[in-house]
Amino acid sequence: MNNILDFNLLELKIWMKEQGESEFRAKQVMDFLYKEVWDFDAIKNIPSSTKEKLKKSFFIGIPEIVEVLCSKEDETKKLLIKFADGNLIETVIMKYKHGYSVCVSTQVGCRMGCKFCASTINGMVRNLSSGEILAQVLVAQKEIGSRVSNVVLMGSGEPLDNYDNVIKFLELVNAEYGLNIGQRHITLSTCGIVPKIFKLSELKLQITLAISLHSAEDNLRKTMMPIANKYTIDEIIDACKNYIKMTNKRITFEYALVKGVNDSIEDAKKLSRILIDLLCHVNLIPINEIQENTFKSTTKEHIVNFSKVLLDFGIETTVRREMGSDINAACGQLRRSYLETKKNGGEGYGGDSN
Repeated sequence: MNNILDFNLLELKIWMKEQGESEFRAKQVMDFLYKEVWDFDAIKNIPSSTKEKLKKSFFIGIPEIVEVLCSKEDETKKLLIKFADGNLIETVIMKYKHGYSVCVSTQVGCRMGCKFCASTINGMVRNLSSGEILAQVLVAQKEIGSRVSNVVLMGSGEPLDNYDNVIKFLELVNAEYGLNIGQRHITLSTCGIVPKIFKLSELKLQITLAISLHSAEDNLRKTMMPIANKYTIDEIIDACKNYIKMTNKRITFEYALVKGVNDSIEDAKKLSRILIDLLCHVNLIPINEIQENTFKSTTKEHIVNFSKVLLDFGIETTVRREMGSDINAACGQLRRSYLETKKNGGEGYGGDSN
């Protein structure tokens, strides 16, 4: 059986026609699915015979929410979500003045091996389908009882390592018949898979591309991010220049500041020199500390000084607001803790943390 959330409107119209049904039934079904009606029998305006055909061919892949952690500091919610095959991922809901943003995962686990990320510690289990990524937004909207206005692909997994499913998700989440979230309200974060950045450029999408850089030196970057052994910073910058040329979109460079590793004034100057001619923005990130490495977050003084260097070079720079710091909102931490608890004979956390 197929997950109907993986289908776009045209594909569902084709299926309807193949079943001897009127194509307009596809739009009727889509309308209900995107309005949180996740039971074929509850769709009111299609015949019972059509419902039976749908039930024989499709399931509605809405995952189960296993845990909800709620921040007391800023209303951030972290959802631990379980799919039908038992695999777990995390989705984070963040509340801003402009509305709600949802950070979705694109893979169960991750194979990129970045040293500061908990989601990659046990490697990658599998890719998520386009519908499974979409379902995270649907579940998030139901959880908060409100429309999501922004989506960031920065959860567990490397989006460009799951390229085809991610591109299909972007189509689905942007579609007028669906959630109709504008491309300019979507950010895709990558650790820098150069060929896929070039491929993405050809689509000329209006999403924001964010590059996890974290160092201006290849040798240092290799110690933090194994992908740096395959693609140099120069190659990433060339791919970014092409992306800017093809889309006329500003690129965001993410830079996680690690105490005593990449947070010096000289590090800031090196970063400034490689970015000075680019249409870009730098997002400085106070790193989330995890048990599995010795990386420590830098001091506020270092963040201010680092930021000042970039600004002096004329590079637009912001410091990422820490969201959900009291609930371990960084990628992979909740899933990993839950799996460890289960492994040791526990029952997870047992519900909301308000």
